[in-house]
Amino acid sequence: MPETPEHFPDIVRERFAKVARSPDQESKFPVGPESAKKLGYDEGEIDDLPASVTESFCGVGNPLSLGEPAAGQIVLDLGSGAGLDSILAARRVGRSGKVIGVDMTQEMIDKARQNVHVLGITNVEFRLGNIEALPLEDASVDVVMTNGVFNLCPDKSKVLAEVFRVLRPGGRFQMADILLHDDVTPEEVATKGSWSD
Repeated sequence: MPETPEHFPDIVRERFAKVARSPDQESKFPVGPESAKKLGYDEGEIDDLPASVTESFCGVGNPLSLGEPAAGQIVLDLGSGAGLDSILAARRVGRSGKVIGVDMTQEMIDKARQNVHVLGITNVEFRLGNIEALPLEDASVDVVMTNGVFNLCPDKSKVLAEVFRVLRPGGRFQMADILLHDDVTPEEVATKGSWSD
């Protein structure tokens, strides 16, 4: 499949479906619990989670380190993957709060749902959807977080518009992501590999 903007969603979906099914086969970017620990997640908290929760983790940072969700808050996790950040947020918001994970990859949604079932977590739900058209009501969440997903979105302004549509007044957007500096030449970009690496 050619890497043109109209094909990006299909390429991303296919790639992360593979990470959900066979995380040990990913070789282009760090995946798994050791990567999470290097990014600043609490080692004990990561070690206490089942392998199915951490093995497909593909984050690039720790959005929860930017501010802890408070008890009772509603958190939206964009590109929730196998559910690591959603599960950690669910523990922080407690029974009176809720976490909604949205991902475009059915395999990740299935894995995340299984993970919360195994852990007995009941204040998380995962929805299959596109973050450029969020399946949520206006002003319905307190915190939006995302981890290594924004860079994969072809229409960033549409995603940001959706984030601010669903955030309540005074809500927070906590993002961990990668970016390309202005001083990087086209030749250097070509050596970086696929746009989704």
